[in-house]
Amino acid sequence: MDNVVELARIIDRHVSGSGICTTIMPHVSLIGADQPSMPTPAVYEASLCLIAQGSKRVSIGEHSVVYDAAHYLLVSVDLPLVGHVIDASPDAPYLCCKIDLDTAILADLMVAEGGRIADADLPVLGVYPSDPDLIDAACRLVRLLDRPDTIHALAPLIEREILYRLLIGPHGSMLRRVATAGSHLNQVSRAIAAIRRRFDDQIRIEDVAAEAGMSPSSLYAHFKAITRMTPLEFQKQLRLQEARRLMLADGATAGTASYAVGYESPSQFSREYRRLFGAPPRQDVARLQSAPAAGMAL
Repeated sequence: MDNVVELARIIDRHVSGSGICTTIMPHVSLIGADQPSMPTPAVYEASLCLIAQGSKRVSIGEHSVVYDAAHYLLVSVDLPLVGHVIDASPDAPYLCCKIDLDTAILADLMVAEGGRIADADLPVLGVYPSDPDLIDAACRLVRLLDRPDTIHALAPLIEREILYRLLIGPHGSMLRRVATAGSHLNQVSRAIAAIRRRFDDQIRIEDVAAEAGMSPSSLYAHFKAITRMTPLEFQKQLRLQEARRLMLADGATAGTASYAVGYESPSQFSREYRRLFGAPPRQDVARLQSAPAAGMAL
C-alpha cells in the first residue's frame, strides 16, 4: 500500500481541481475529482487506469465494473463506455493515472519474448487485482513529472516495462490478439481508428471494412460483439461527444456544434443528443457548467 499512497501524493501534486490533466508525457494523463460525478458517455482509449484513491464505475451495455485502489482497469481497444466517479470528496479526492497502450510496443515485446498467443476468451474491458509491480512502475513514471529533464530518456523505458508486465499478466493473451495483425481484435481496433479519424464525415461500411481487412458482414458482427454498438452507432456517439465538448469548452451554440460534427438536421441532432445525454443540448451544458466534475469522462 505504500506505493499506492505515494502514487496518490504524486497525482495530487500535479492535478488542479476536478478533471483530466494531460501531461508532457503523451501517453500519460492524470485525473482528479473532489466529488462523485454523473454517469457520462465517452470513448475510452485503449489504456491502463490505476486509481490511487477513490473508486469509479464504468459500463458498456449491461456489463458494469467497479475499480479502486485495490483493482486496476484495463481497456484493450477504444470502447464507448459510460463512467462515473462513485467515491470522492474534498478531503479524499478521486485520483487516477491513465496510461495509453501502444500496440506497436506490445507487438515488439511479443517478438522479443517469443511467446505464442494463448487461447482464452477474455473481455476487452476488465478489472484485475492490483499488481505491486505495476504500481511501482507507475509511481516511477509519474514521478518523472517532478524532473521534466529526465522524461525523454526514462519515460519510454518505464512505459515499456508497464506494457511488458501487462503482457505477461492474466490478460496477456487478449493483449497479444490486439497487437497481432489479422486477429479480429486487431481488425476491429483498426476499424475504430478509421471511424474516429473521420467521424464528422459520411462513412461507408464497405470502406471501413476494407481498411480493417474484413468483409462488411464480418466487421459488423465482430464490431458489435466487441463494442456493443454497430459502426454507425459508434460514429454517432463520437459526433455527439465532440458536439458536447464544443459547446462546453468553446461556447459553441447547439446549431453550430451540430453542423461542425456532421449533422444536417438540428432537430435530429437535438433528439439524438437528448437520447444519449439525458437532456437537450442547452440544458445539458448548463448542468455541466454548474457542476464541472459531472463532465469528467475518464
